[in-house]
Amino acid sequence: MNFKLLVLINAAAVGLSIAIVSFYYQHDLIAALITFGISLVVSFIVFYFLFEKYIYRRINTIYKLIHNLKLGKDLKDALGEYVSDDPITDAEREVRDWAKEKKSEIDRLKNQEKFRREFLSNISHEFKTPLFAIQGYVETLQDGLIDDDPEMAKGFLEKASKNLDRLSYLIYDLDEISKLESGRISLNIEKFDVVELIKETIENLDDKAKSEKIRLMFKQKYQNVCFVKADRKKIQQVLTNLIDNSIKYGVAGGDTDIRIFPLFEQILIEVTDNGQGIEEKNLSRVFERFFRTDKSRSRGIGGSGLGLAIVKHIIEAHQQNVNVRSTEGIGTTFGFTLEKAKN
Repeated sequence: MNFKLLVLINAAAVGLSIAIVSFYYQHDLIAALITFGISLVVSFIVFYFLFEKYIYRRINTIYKLIHNLKLGKDLKDALGEYVSDDPITDAEREVRDWAKEKKSEIDRLKNQEKFRREFLSNISHEFKTPLFAIQGYVETLQDGLIDDDPEMAKGFLEKASKNLDRLSYLIYDLDEISKLESGRISLNIEKFDVVELIKETIENLDDKAKSEKIRLMFKQKYQNVCFVKADRKKIQQVLTNLIDNSIKYGVAGGDTDIRIFPLFEQILIEVTDNGQGIEEKNLSRVFERFFRTDKSRSRGIGGSGLGLAIVKHIIEAHQQNVNVRSTEGIGTTFGFTLEKAKN
């Protein structure tokens, strides 16, 4: 409601009250109307002065402060030149919007706190497992196993070495994802043939796939050149993580199929396996750091638990999309897009 209209209503109410009292005692309608007019004018002037000085200016000041602080201005600049015609209504709306915003912010902070606790718990477990294993092997060797049974001692050293490798992978991946999240890694965007990169990545992982009895398939129809604009090394890291993941969670005698689909201004690359699949309830969380669908089994498989989180950060740094679809017991498909390069 407009400020002057509010003052006028209050003045009219006072004037009417005085006129009714005057008419009650004098029984003179003209005198009552004159009294009403005089009371209305006097009340309006008095109320206007009082409201202006003690209420309106202060509410307008509060509103300007709220409004400008919401715009992100410093406190010293918040009381600027902005003036509202109806500061009371505007202040009410601003405070209501501010309350909603703060509630959303509190909810986000609670979710972040929950995520932080889960992250610290997960990273603690990831470090403790190999460290305790290494500690056990070293203590056994110190107790004289090297002299008593050199062959067993050699086996313990090999197991300790594997756990050290796991720690190295974990530290490297943590450092990588930290740099990606903070933007400290700049992308080296270049034009390259993604078909050649896929072949190169398959060749690098072929021995590992054969040891797990997994066939890596990249059909002949995808052999024509397909140029994209991206960071070649980072996209190779994405392909390596996705194909390696399909090998880890595939089934013996299964396949990993890599496909390319041309879109309008992008290409879509999909890596599909016919492994154990992922439960639908877990699909939305597969790109979270350290999230494992079957913790006891997947920790035995190895890896840092950060591979898919790194994939997501790299693809989003390219301003592209990554997705997953899966059916439990049938298989999983990870897909991501890349920008086409102009010929």
